[in-house]
Amino acid sequence: MATLQKIRSKGPLLVIIIGLALFAFVAGDAWKALQPHTGKQDVGEINGETISAQDYQKLVDEYTEVYKFTRQTNAISDEELTQIKDEVWNSLVTTKILEKEAAKLGLQVTDAEMRTVLAEGTHQLLQQTPFRNPQTGRFDVDLLKNFLNEAATIDLTQLPQQYAEYYQSMSNYWNFIEKTLRQSLLMEKYQAIVANSMISNPVSAQDAYNGSNNSMNLLIAAIPYTSVADSTVKVSDSELKDLYNEKKEMYKQYAESRDIKYIDVLVTASQEDRNQIEKEVEEYASQLSADDLEVAPFIRSTGSATLYSEVPVKSSAYPRDIASRLDTAKVGQVSALYYNRADDSFNAFKVIAKTNEPDSVQYRVIQVMANDEAATNTLADSIYNAIKGGADFVELAKKYGQEGQDTWIYGAQYETAPVEAENAQLVNTLNNMAKNEVKNLDLGQVNLILQVLDRKAMTDKYQVAVIKRIVDFSKETYNKAYNKFSQFVAANNSLEELEANAEENGYRLLERKNFYSNEHNVSNISGTREALKWIFEAEKGDVSPLYECGENNHMLVVAVTDVNEEGYMPFEKVKEQLKAEAIRNKKAEALMAQMKDIKSINDAKSIANVVTDTIKHVTFAAPTYVSVTRGSEPVLGAYASLAEVNKVSAPIKGNAGVYIIQVLDKETTGNFNAATEEGKQNAVAARAASRFMNDLYMNANVKDERYLFF
Repeated sequence: MATLQKIRSKGPLLVIIIGLALFAFVAGDAWKALQPHTGKQDVGEINGETISAQDYQKLVDEYTEVYKFTRQTNAISDEELTQIKDEVWNSLVTTKILEKEAAKLGLQVTDAEMRTVLAEGTHQLLQQTPFRNPQTGRFDVDLLKNFLNEAATIDLTQLPQQYAEYYQSMSNYWNFIEKTLRQSLLMEKYQAIVANSMISNPVSAQDAYNGSNNSMNLLIAAIPYTSVADSTVKVSDSELKDLYNEKKEMYKQYAESRDIKYIDVLVTASQEDRNQIEKEVEEYASQLSADDLEVAPFIRSTGSATLYSEVPVKSSAYPRDIASRLDTAKVGQVSALYYNRADDSFNAFKVIAKTNEPDSVQYRVIQVMANDEAATNTLADSIYNAIKGGADFVELAKKYGQEGQDTWIYGAQYETAPVEAENAQLVNTLNNMAKNEVKNLDLGQVNLILQVLDRKAMTDKYQVAVIKRIVDFSKETYNKAYNKFSQFVAANNSLEELEANAEENGYRLLERKNFYSNEHNVSNISGTREALKWIFEAEKGDVSPLYECGENNHMLVVAVTDVNEEGYMPFEKVKEQLKAEAIRNKKAEALMAQMKDIKSINDAKSIANVVTDTIKHVTFAAPTYVSVTRGSEPVLGAYASLAEVNKVSAPIKGNAGVYIIQVLDKETTGNFNAATEEGKQNAVAARAASRFMNDLYMNANVKDERYLFF
């Protein structure tokens, strides 16, 4: 218990206010996702190894526990869960790929290496754990060892539920960190091997230095490609196919995608809906003036977006439009009803109380829990009286397996969500206690012996009952929109009909090329999982049923216009893209022929459409921007670095035109230091090694079919 007490840096708030518990998903919810696909229960494949939906779900559950534990919350949003699923999948892919490569090289992370890393305590992963020395803020391996020893020997059934749950959560958290640390160390070893294979030497260091520090001033003459009309350049299909074969690897798709067209109908509130909400807020505001009103349940009953907190908080904790009115509001009076354009809401509020309280309170606590409530009260009274009689607080805390260490409670810890019941009782007690005062706070199942040691940042705080109703559509408005759209979909059930009739019926047909299943939703609309599954099961030309999605405010219909299979994109798909490049190549050939006999920049000026310019500080290491052609031209720095001073070059093919250059002068800045430059190059090699996993991914034949289940 002593180690646990040290780790729980926020004292009872961590257990009582936040109420940490085990965070695994209910198993039944996970398996519901698998039921429609009992014939296929694999979410993907990595290097030929299938990944089952069950194994993937276990990893998601594990990560979710850690995510909630580190953020001290019991709930996560759909967006956070989607992010977790992606991070788990990406981590799984990386781990499987790395394990295969490490096995080839005989790489592993031994237990002895793990012990060394833990003893050093400097790895970034360790700095994020709760096992940190309170004085230094650094990872403390002794804290970890003490916790693991306690966790291995303690009987959780004999602990209060909050402590038992916290021990279990902390154990699960450390198991995850240990596994992740081992994987991270293996990755670091592999990347070190790759980086050292590209290690710098004096020759490459000198080249790198020259590329960055040797600069040239140039005269240029150029003919922009835009000076030649595309319509005058003829390109045959055979030429395009030759170019396609030359660049075929650029057009390789590593996963199947779909081209789609879709109609997204967003349902919004009508004027009648707005009028009704305004009327309701006005009625609620009149009821809010009653003196005997139970505020918290009443505010919940109004459907307010801002719930009532039993704890006074700073004005900044309220929505901005409410906060801006608090200084002039009178306690006990209900404000006039008003509309706030920023969040599209109708509002009224009543200041219940205004106080001046500390924003920070330093305190210490002894948590008392015995076999039953009576025994708890008796023991708490005994401890309280002993402290009032002069007993040492810390020594008494240690007697009952706690540290009694100083802890701060800050407004930011309880201002982000409404605080009710026992939690409010604790916070209000601390905020209203005098410095050095001791209290015995009875919370039912547990008593807290509290002592306030310091109070800081006295500030005005408010308890405000807020009626904030966001304008939303009514059921009648939604039904009207649904009936209209469903009739349209029923009458236009082919792609051709959607294209022909959408606009005249007031709908916009949108298009999306190369839509992938790992995007999780259609057009960034939440709740479109069923539509996504349909898209990747449909055939070209199919039209979906009508989907109700989003936050129950969107309706969607989708048509598949093409299926882009895994592998090389067909020639016809990239033909226009190739044509643009082929036209540019032919322009370059023709323009280079025009300029091949040019002997000076002045001679070039006689050619039609030639533009000239002076460009300074051109280097090999950076692309050169040419303002007269509006193009970025890396090739000019390369040619200039090798060119002789005052000698006119042959025509050079660039991105935006054809150039001839004349180097006016060259200069070198700084002094070459081999060790410094080699260090820079080694750093570049290390970054390149970290990107090497992308090449391994491309060769791992990764198949992601999570959309079938999650």
